[in-house]
Amino acid sequence: MASIKKESVSLEQLKLSKPLVSAMSALGYLSPKEVQLRTMSRILGGQDVIAIGPEGSGKTTTYVLATLMRLKTGGGDAPRALILVPTKEKVLEVLDCFAKLNRNDTFRIVGIHADTPIDEQVEDLTDGVDIVVAIPSRARAIYLKLGLNTNKIQMMILDDAADLVKQWLQLPINELARSIQKCQHLVFTEVMHQKLEYMIEDFMLTPAVIEIDELLETEVATFPQLVYHVPNFRTKLNLLNLLLKDTEVFDKAVVFVNTRLTAQTLSKDLFNGKADDVFVYKPLFFDEAGFESLAAFSINDKARVLIVANENFEETTLSGIPFIFHFELPEDRMRYINRVIKTEEVDLVSLNFVTDLELPELRKIEQALGQKIEEAALPEDLLIEESGNKTTKQKSKHAKELELAKAAEEVFRNAAFKPKKDSNAKTTNYSSGEKAKMNKQKKHG
Repeated sequence: MASIKKESVSLEQLKLSKPLVSAMSALGYLSPKEVQLRTMSRILGGQDVIAIGPEGSGKTTTYVLATLMRLKTGGGDAPRALILVPTKEKVLEVLDCFAKLNRNDTFRIVGIHADTPIDEQVEDLTDGVDIVVAIPSRARAIYLKLGLNTNKIQMMILDDAADLVKQWLQLPINELARSIQKCQHLVFTEVMHQKLEYMIEDFMLTPAVIEIDELLETEVATFPQLVYHVPNFRTKLNLLNLLLKDTEVFDKAVVFVNTRLTAQTLSKDLFNGKADDVFVYKPLFFDEAGFESLAAFSINDKARVLIVANENFEETTLSGIPFIFHFELPEDRMRYINRVIKTEEVDLVSLNFVTDLELPELRKIEQALGQKIEEAALPEDLLIEESGNKTTKQKSKHAKELELAKAAEEVFRNAAFKPKKDSNAKTTNYSSGEKAKMNKQKKHG
């Protein structure tokens, strides 16, 4: 789809009220963001919408404007809009956005989070409120105390929805959704994944799905990168075992995790702890085999795999290491970015394992790099761990379920999701005994 030239349109095209246009202009917003251009008319028309876009793409401002437009005036006795966000910091950010844009003094907006006594919050709500911005768990607790009236809610909005799932807030969200007889549902998120789809499928039946891709205009030169999307930690372990069995390809590799405890655990789980060529960087226990420096590992012919915790790794060069695995994405995305930016003295490939809950961090990394990371096909003989510790081989027992899941996903996405472009096709797979050539990375348009 051709990108929309934002400089060619004005705020008036959003069909906002004059006070809102004036408030936006006063804040320096002279033209609308793409997410606003593509969602505002649908939201004002009452349609359910899922808006997917990176951090900073204007999602919060979009629903604040839309809420003020749809509710028109304040002064109600019960909330007509319920906005659910994952953290106290986000509650305060949304309240600040309302304060900057709301020039209608009749609107009463209340923020609900865990740092204020619940009885005070119940009192604030019963005094009369139009818009509630809340953490789902606290909103549910107040609802159960009969302090949150959901009978008049016209709009239910989830912001940072992937983070809501990451914090396991599905239960209070779904209970609140069930308490509302009929309303418009809006979901704003950086990524859409299966766990998020499961959470919203009961109350969002036919939403319009709008996806915004905003990458840096200048693509950063990086080493080849691949991402393997897997369901859980145990499947990550199975995949790492499977790939590292190929000693001819992976003759030297560093595996990054986030904590020293995870590094110790992985060293015992990898090859059932029986491999004599797997070591830990600065191990927790003095009697365990390990290395105190990456240089010592790289020149040791008997050492093939080094497990490194990000929390105690400060070295900047990966010279002599052909493969790095990010078993877990670093909590500080700059650690990842600094490792993959191309330098003359290093030549490596980065293989990254992510679950649904790690997809938001992956998207932030892609946004910073100005490129999509190519997704690799999972090996056909990968043992995929299911819930309840049940296992199955890909393309064997669960072949039919996988086909049905893919078909269901197509129905869910309908035509609103953009098809995968050729530049993102799964064309590279480090699961065979022969080194495959990496295709030159292409910018995701």
